[in-house]
Amino acid sequence: MRRKAVALAGFASGALAGTAAYRRWFGGSRERLDVYFDDGSFVTFGSGSPEAARLLPLARQVVVASRKS
Repeated sequence: MRRKAVALAGFASGALAGTAAYRRWFGGSRERLDVYFDDGSFVTFGSGSPEAARLLPLARQVVVASRKS
């Protein structure tokens, strides 16, 4: 019985890791913007949100500028 439980846990862990890897490599490059606050909290805006539509162009400029130096 213990052997079956260990095998099941191993299979579930492998399936979860495989799903995460698949999403990371083949899920497409979705842009998102994480805004961090002083109190430690943060909010994430996806590429389809109106907030991201305003802030993503600025974030792209910051990333380009940081890579140049």
